[in-house]
Amino acid sequence: MFDHQDIFSPLNGKLPLPEKIEFVHGLLKGRFEFIDRISVAIYEPKTDLLKTFVHSSGGDNPLSLYSARLADSVSLQKILKMDRPRVVNDMDVFSRAPTEHSRRIAAQKYGSSYTMPMLLNGEFFGFLFFNSYRKYAFNDAVLHYLDMAGHMLSLLVIHEMASVRNLLATVKTTVNMVQHRDFETGAHLDRVSNYARLIAQKVADKHQLNDDLLEHIFLFSPLHDIGKIAIPDSILLKRAKLTEAEFDTMKTHTRKGVEMINRMLENLGLDDLPHAGLLRNIVLHHHEAIDGSGYAGLTDTEIPIEAKIVAVADVFDALTSIRPYKEIWSNDEAFEFLQSTVGSKFDRDCVAALMNCSDEIEAIQKKFKET
Repeated sequence: MFDHQDIFSPLNGKLPLPEKIEFVHGLLKGRFEFIDRISVAIYEPKTDLLKTFVHSSGGDNPLSLYSARLADSVSLQKILKMDRPRVVNDMDVFSRAPTEHSRRIAAQKYGSSYTMPMLLNGEFFGFLFFNSYRKYAFNDAVLHYLDMAGHMLSLLVIHEMASVRNLLATVKTTVNMVQHRDFETGAHLDRVSNYARLIAQKVADKHQLNDDLLEHIFLFSPLHDIGKIAIPDSILLKRAKLTEAEFDTMKTHTRKGVEMINRMLENLGLDDLPHAGLLRNIVLHHHEAIDGSGYAGLTDTEIPIEAKIVAVADVFDALTSIRPYKEIWSNDEAFEFLQSTVGSKFDRDCVAALMNCSDEIEAIQKKFKET
């Protein structure tokens, strides 16, 4: 009665999403050895960005740490307009394509591709790509299996990201319930998360950050100050300089934030949330300083890179935004301040990364203005 083995049973376990993608890819290659790459790009509607996320490509990875506006890709827009997947059995048609991602894929010499849109309740979530080095690889028989595998992979991706979004929605609801305190605006959080992603992209090679980690830094960075919900108004909203005792109370928001995150993860049944440790690091350590003068006294190598990234992104936005206790600084003034504190307060690589993204920063500021 129990002789049959479910070949997909490993997907029921707690494998990280990239390993699940690789597992399904391995099963597909057992039947169709010419399927050489599976990759996922997810969509961020606020910025219209398609972002590389996870992949299974063996030793080849022609596209990583990359993002592009959906509006700039006519061919991908057409997939959504037609509301159907797309088969390209001769990739030479993209050899002269104007977009960088098309050129990089073409340079890899793939012969054919199959692209499926991922949707959740009719909402566009991203794209799933199958590539082969063989031309004319995707006939009706192959596509029959890829359709089934594609929808399963889409559900895996959507399920994983939905867990993060549920957590973010819970936090957003909590913040909205105390919004009269107005310690953080939605625009501030959007800017910080986008600045954090810019920095993470630039330091990714040195710190071995892949697309999966980049996306979670982007998603988790708005939660860095959640612990401030527990700080009394008399301290949180005080315009004058805090007393030593008040500052000691303010510093507890990092520890209280981690306690809140732990309770939320437990209450939402997300104890095994991917990269939960990264989230805790951001919340607990974003006020550390390179020289050890931060909240917990950690020094350079003891501070997780994700916390260093968010620290720079958060302070830069605080300096260049309207605050009741200060005048708005120009971007150049904020850069000058960050540069002056490199090696003492802020990480050198993170500051340099942000300073090299002036055009992108201005676009983010224009997109997410205060109202």
